[in-house]
Amino acid sequence: MKLTFQSFSCPFFMTWFSTNWNILFFPIYYSGHLVTGSPKQTPIQKFRECSRIFGEDGLTLKLFVKRTAPFSILWTLTNYLYLLALRKLSATDVSALYCCHKAFVFLLSWIVLKDRFMGIRIVAAIMAITGIVMMAYADGFHGDSIIGVALAVGSASTSALYKVLFKMFQGSANLGEAAHFFSTLGFFNLIFISCIPLILFFTKVEHWGSFSALPWGYLCGAAGLWLVFNILVNVGVVLTYPILISIGTLLSVPGNAAVDVLKHEVIFSVVRLAASFIICLGFLLLLLPEEWDSMTLRFLSTFAEKKGEEPGGELSESSVHTRSRSRANGAVSIPLA
Repeated sequence: MKLTFQSFSCPFFMTWFSTNWNILFFPIYYSGHLVTGSPKQTPIQKFRECSRIFGEDGLTLKLFVKRTAPFSILWTLTNYLYLLALRKLSATDVSALYCCHKAFVFLLSWIVLKDRFMGIRIVAAIMAITGIVMMAYADGFHGDSIIGVALAVGSASTSALYKVLFKMFQGSANLGEAAHFFSTLGFFNLIFISCIPLILFFTKVEHWGSFSALPWGYLCGAAGLWLVFNILVNVGVVLTYPILISIGTLLSVPGNAAVDVLKHEVIFSVVRLAASFIICLGFLLLLLPEEWDSMTLRFLSTFAEKKGEEPGGELSESSVHTRSRSRANGAVSIPLA
């Protein structure tokens, strides 16, 4: 996306174009079903089965608009604000600030979904907010930096709201239902959101020349990677554990930092590095399970018990060596209790 901005600075068009690729999610899922699924189903049968995410009656026109519209708006806002932030900040700063969405998800889940209160997660949320303030302070609360930080935090906030609302209204979805929902989101974007890029084009807000002059290689590459990311996230949650996917998101921060340093020759200040570290540390604290305190106490007690058994183990082991030596010397060994 940063390379695309060098020749084509139209973030909303890029968001709209990339979101349209979500339509391919369900066809890719169905192709995998044909290869791995035991009872083969027709595309219509599989489509109706996966439509249960919208209710027992499946996907109707009313539900298509009612259930898809708010998520489509939040999806577009999340990605659009993210791209706007990329125009102001480095990819490392934006990816680090986006990790704050985990803290916002916890706060919203605690308030809206009445999830369990956890003191460690409140500490992690405070650390995320501290990192945001430090990132804004890095350039003295002025210029493009503060605007970029605000845009990145806005993207993280809308992403958190998207996830909390999805859990509230859609619940937990399997891979087929997630593929169906993403493809439906892409169709909604193509049908109803397409007017906005046209309006921005004719009002000269986002104006480009002929279609042949567009950097289609960068646009298709970014959109394809975006689609692969969404597929891997949903497949990874089904096949592995959600915590692994979250750690993968966190690894984007050092990955982007390496690219910024080696390719773009970005020099990070101490304040920015400290802010990124605090945000990432808070992100890791948010990954702790709800029973982390009892699990830690059990681990410490087990470790203490093993530590206490070590001297006895060493004594018995030395006695075995003594008895073996005595047998070797022809002496009579006395059985030990």
